Amino acid sequence: MWGMIATWRMAVEGITKGAQMLKNGGDAGDAIESAIREVEDFPYYKSVGYGGLPNEEMEVEMDAAFMDGNTLDIGAVAAIRDFANPVSIARRLSHEKVNSLLVAEGAEKFAHKEGFERKNMLTDRAKAHYRKRIKEMSAQAASQKLKPYSGHDTVGMACLDMTGKMTAATSTSGLFMKKKGRVGDSPISGSGFYADSKKGAASATGLGEDLMKGCISYEIVRLMGEGMHPQKACETAVARLDAELKERRGEAGDLSLIAMNPKGEWGVATNIEGFSFAVVTEALEPTVYLVTRQEDGLCTYEKASDEWMENYMKTRMAPI
Repeated sequence: MWGMIATWRMAVEGITKGAQMLKNGGDAGDAIESAIREVEDFPYYKSVGYGGLPNEEMEVEMDAAFMDGNTLDIGAVAAIRDFANPVSIARRLSHEKVNSLLVAEGAEKFAHKEGFERKNMLTDRAKAHYRKRIKEMSAQAASQKLKPYSGHDTVGMACLDMTGKMTAATSTSGLFMKKKGRVGDSPISGSGFYADSKKGAASATGLGEDLMKGCISYEIVRLMGEGMHPQKACETAVARLDAELKERRGEAGDLSLIAMNPKGEWGVATNIEGFSFAVVTEALEPTVYLVTRQEDGLCTYEKASDEWMENYMKTRMAPI
């Protein structure tokens, strides 16, 4: 049994590539790294890697992480600039006994020393988005405060290979117009990701500041370890954190999670409208689904139509 599940439509090409590796007996670490690199390298996905939206100083700062569910080894980078594939740097760091989470200049020095590809990750398209947003913020400053960016679409994945090994990984450029040095949940173990080959793997996307309040990826893996199906585990963890945040603070940010267990069963839950995910297993070809959250917190999903898929790419590649 093998499989992969990932946040957002943008991951489907990556998991398709990863599925070929898994089908041929490939390693869950190799497959998930390859799949996330596919997203990082595509310039029209403006929340991950090359073409990612910049911080308020017009710099692209990226976060990424990798976890091996067999050994529980973790590697992560945060606020790293000018390197092509932060997920690969994170995976390399997972082999270190210490110093396995590096940030900013320290992460960049390590990546350079290890020979990773340097690349200016700020594209002309991302600059255009930045300038447009500056104008919008100036125009609305007098009347109301404009949120810097309502989308924060981390690519997060969970993967299972034929040997039973599980991995989890993430990559993101974070909030558009964020403060320099801001770090979200994506490189934080237990919040943005978690993998344990005995229990399962999970990954998150949404508002990092709120996802971190519940260590939600770990919580989902813990629930799967107690025998809960991934779907129920995701719904339970998301509903609990959403309710807790609303009770204590009056509101909850975006919380969307995907998970898979060692049997290749999978699940997804969200507290927003418009969440999509991509999944592939031995029995299911790479498929994109759209999620609907019911009033009781349960989530249903349906296969994205050809029209929706076509419109998705048109929207992302449209002139600014």
